[in-house]
Amino acid sequence: MLRKAKISDVKDIQKLLTNYASRGEMLSRSLSELYDAIRDFYIWEEDGRVLGASALHIVWEDLAEVRSVAVAEDAGRRGIGSQVVGACLEEARVIGLKRVFCLTYKPDFFAKFGFKVVDKSELPHKVWGDCIKCVKFPDCDEIAMILDL
Repeated sequence: MLRKAKISDVKDIQKLLTNYASRGEMLSRSLSELYDAIRDFYIWEEDGRVLGASALHIVWEDLAEVRSVAVAEDAGRRGIGSQVVGACLEEARVIGLKRVFCLTYKPDFFAKFGFKVVDKSELPHKVWGDCIKCVKFPDCDEIAMILDL
């Protein structure tokens, strides 16, 4: 079931993200950061278990980021990632955003939604606030992509 995340989901979301962060595939998120951003998240839940998560983080009046996209490894290839990202994009449209970006190692996944690869320099400096926490900073090897809504 797709739904907005609740406070009670935070620790499960963190477990999902930590699995990927430990491999250098995304930024880790502290519990504090997740509680602060809980309203940004959609989750996919089955039988009381959080199997997928994604967040829509608003950056500016016309720009947001889809981030923290994670699916439990034993639930992959079932469309859960597409469901949670799709919910973020629908919300972006509803609230009137013009563009959504992502930083990813999975460009083919985001291309299915219409995201296009762009040079990172095209993104405003404001989007790099979280990057300072990354072990790969300043030599980021993620791919920047943008979707015009």
